[in-house]
Amino acid sequence: MTKSNYKLTKKDFKQINRRNLFNYQLGWNYERMQGSGYLYTILPQLRKIYGDNTPELKQAMKTHTQFFNTSNFFNTIITGIDLAIEEREGIKAIDTVSGLKAGLMGPFASIGDSIFGALIPTILFGALAANMAINGNPTGIFIWIVAQMAVNVFRWKQLEFAYKEGISLVTTMQHRLTALTDAATLMGVFMVGALAATMVNVKFAWAPNFGDVTVDMQNNLDMILPRLLPAGIVGAIYWMLGKKNMTSTKAILIVLVVCVALSALGILSK
Repeated sequence: MTKSNYKLTKKDFKQINRRNLFNYQLGWNYERMQGSGYLYTILPQLRKIYGDNTPELKQAMKTHTQFFNTSNFFNTIITGIDLAIEEREGIKAIDTVSGLKAGLMGPFASIGDSIFGALIPTILFGALAANMAINGNPTGIFIWIVAQMAVNVFRWKQLEFAYKEGISLVTTMQHRLTALTDAATLMGVFMVGALAATMVNVKFAWAPNFGDVTVDMQNNLDMILPRLLPAGIVGAIYWMLGKKNMTSTKAILIVLVVCVALSALGILSK
């Protein structure tokens, strides 16, 4: 026996999506990362395709617990393509499926994390909600909730779409995915620059006196380039994060200590 004639149903897609949304990362580990979560997500369907306690099922389970790591926001596209192939070809296509997963997890990780892990929640809606909160507008929290609900709906819908399109999805959309990644990267760089200028509200309070002349340091910097100090701070943090053994937590603590100290000395102000 290589496979049954089982065809996935709407009930199967709902089960996979529920497991994916709520349990996909529970088995995450440093050795195989999302491997066990991937298997857990599709195990009921593998049992229906190969049968319970069959050698084919054991081989498929062993294959799907191998190293796997991609974006949570795009992983069910790979799952849908995988199940379409296994449903049609059975265990003889397991090496093809393994290669497909290895080949797609990297590109989909960069695309999904760039768009759904950074651009949408942090740079677009996150910044919008934060700016509203700073101004005392509670609407921002509802924008954030709606945005996250939309992302989860997208995650729910993509599985069945990928299953129906199968392997052709990879070839027909390859150039579009590349263009989308480039566009998202460009938008992200643009928005990070805008956020640095508008959300990092730090300026020089130090104004030294030379005889009867007071030198306004902040005004002089603005004449060179407006918002130069926030840009310099963001650049310094970026430089720190590139150093070995430097984590984001350490960088935050350094920024807090330095800013409090310089503020107490009257050098910086908000």
